[in-house]
Amino acid sequence: MISAIVLIIGFLFTRDIKGLVKPNESTQGAAATPIEPEATTQLNLQEISNTGKNLLNASLAKEITALENAYNTSSEEKKGERAKVLAQKWDDLEQAVPSALYLEIASGKEPSLSNWVLTGDRFLKAFDNTRDSVMQPILLSKANAAYTSAFALDSTNAAAKTGLGITIVNGMGMPMKGIAMLLEVVRDDPKNLKANMSLGTFAIKSGQFDKAIIRFKDIIAIKPSPDAYFYLGTAYESLGKNSDAIAAYTKSKELAANATLSGFIDKKIAELKEKN
Repeated sequence: MISAIVLIIGFLFTRDIKGLVKPNESTQGAAATPIEPEATTQLNLQEISNTGKNLLNASLAKEITALENAYNTSSEEKKGERAKVLAQKWDDLEQAVPSALYLEIASGKEPSLSNWVLTGDRFLKAFDNTRDSVMQPILLSKANAAYTSAFALDSTNAAAKTGLGITIVNGMGMPMKGIAMLLEVVRDDPKNLKANMSLGTFAIKSGQFDKAIIRFKDIIAIKPSPDAYFYLGTAYESLGKNSDAIAAYTKSKELAANATLSGFIDKKIAELKEKN
C-alpha cells in the first residue's frame, strides 16, 4: 500500500466525517450529511475514458481504444467479459474511475458476490484518490450501491459488510451504523485488516486519538505496515507525544522505502524534534 500511504501525506484530513464523535463538538450518534439523490447521476464513461487516455502515451492510449472497440462491437453475451478486460487494463494503469465503471458493467452482466465486492472496492479506491468535489459523492454512492448488492447476496460476507460500513460512515447514512458494522466484522474476525484500519482512521478523524493508538498497535501486531505506523505516528503527534510519534514515523519510513514519503517524514521528524 505504498501508493496509498503517499496519498495520505496531503489528503488524510481533507474530508470531514460528519456525525462521528468529536470532543466538545458533537453528540454521539448524530447523523451524517446524506448524499443527495443528484449525487447518483451517471458518469459519462466515454468522457472519463477520453480524459484518462489523455494522460497516457500514444501507445497505451491506442491499446485502450482497441479494447474499447472490441467491447463496443461485441455481442451482449461477451460484453461482461470484455468489460472486465478493460477494467483490469485501466487498473493496471492506476486509473480507478474508468476501471470501476467497467467493473460496474461487468457486475451488471454477471451479478456475483465477488464481482460486486470488487466493483465496490474499485469505486471506493476512486473515491479515496480523487479531490474532485463533484465526483466524490457520485463515486461514494456507486461504491455503496455495489456493496449493497453484494450484501444482499450474502449479509455475512466480511468484505461486503466492511465496504458497506465504510461508505455509510463517509456519508451514505448514519455514521454510527457504519461503525457498528465494522465492529461486527472485527468481533467475528479480529485480524480483519481492512475493518481494523478503517476503524483506526475513523478514530483519528473523530479526534479519538487514544482509541486510534490502541487500534493501530493491534494492527501492527497482526501485520506491520508503513501505513499503520504512519497513522500511529499521526495519533501520537496529535496527542503531543512527539517521541512516540517520531519512533512510529521512522518505522513507517523504513518499511515503505519510498522517496516521497521519506522526504515528508524527515521534515516532520525535524519539526517534532524542535518541539521537544
